[in-house]
Amino acid sequence: MKAVVIEKYGKNVPFVMSEQPTPSIGEHDVLVEIHAASLNPIDFKIKEGKVKFLLSYKFPLILGNDFSGVVVKVGERVKSFKPGDEVYGRPRKSRIGTLAEFIAVHEDDIWLKPQNLTFEEAASIPLVGLTTHQAFADILHLQRGQKILIHAGSGGVGTFAIQLAKMMGAFVAATASDKGYELVKSLGADLIINYKKDNFEDMLTGYDAVFDTLGGAALEKSFRILKPGGQIVSVSGLPNARFGKEAKLGWMKTAMLSIVSRKLTALEKKHQAKYHFLFMKASGAQLKDIKEFIEAGHIKPVIDKVYPLKDVKQAFHYLKSGSAKGKVVIKIK
Repeated sequence: MKAVVIEKYGKNVPFVMSEQPTPSIGEHDVLVEIHAASLNPIDFKIKEGKVKFLLSYKFPLILGNDFSGVVVKVGERVKSFKPGDEVYGRPRKSRIGTLAEFIAVHEDDIWLKPQNLTFEEAASIPLVGLTTHQAFADILHLQRGQKILIHAGSGGVGTFAIQLAKMMGAFVAATASDKGYELVKSLGADLIINYKKDNFEDMLTGYDAVFDTLGGAALEKSFRILKPGGQIVSVSGLPNARFGKEAKLGWMKTAMLSIVSRKLTALEKKHQAKYHFLFMKASGAQLKDIKEFIEAGHIKPVIDKVYPLKDVKQAFHYLKSGSAKGKVVIKIK
């Protein structure tokens, strides 16, 4: 099968289109012919070796973290799927590789594709959808009437997050640029802050939650807008000791995380807040929930550009430029 691989970690390491063996499947696996995949910031973080502390891969490594396609073969103990089923999913972190013609994936990590979406639209959903679902439902327990700030509202995660937060009844503030304003407004944001002109930390106060996709200074300033007991979930900040314990990384790695995240821990104490680092988990059960949200019309995919597999280098370059409004998708079949 054709696949996009890297031979080692590095910022300037080339993407290689190569022939790889079609993966074999275990008794609980399904083999999916991939029709489309989407790109996410985690892809170039993996490529550049920025998550080696948390994830270890062998080379050549097929990149890609979410997909849609058609089941072509099932393992002998698979009960939920059959050949011909149209599915979408995010493989577990140890089994990534969606920039390819086929993938073997555990049946627990996929679900039937939303019927009202194309393969390209469906491929744009799993990673951002699961990330947001886990942030809002599992960690924040977001409630109707609560106030949440969503950073980078016109980005891949942001466009999904605004819609889910509104569906859950929250008051949503979002940061965006002039170019992203109309998109963010159309998704239902109640308050839009132009991050190029205004400082969100001077405009907002008494918020229950922040969903951070930026890290760095934006994350640190976000503590200022929270009310006592408020919470921040970040997918781009530093993992802390709490994450190390929950992820069972062992005492040494957990101690290291405690040291590197000590500034965030100090901000937690100062603002009487709680900081969570989110490293999303694959979940077919949650994809089932998201499918229902989409088919009911509560959430729609937002796609900026679709590239053929042969143009994956340009697609990655576009995503990393920060210009994308919504998702960047790779059409494979």
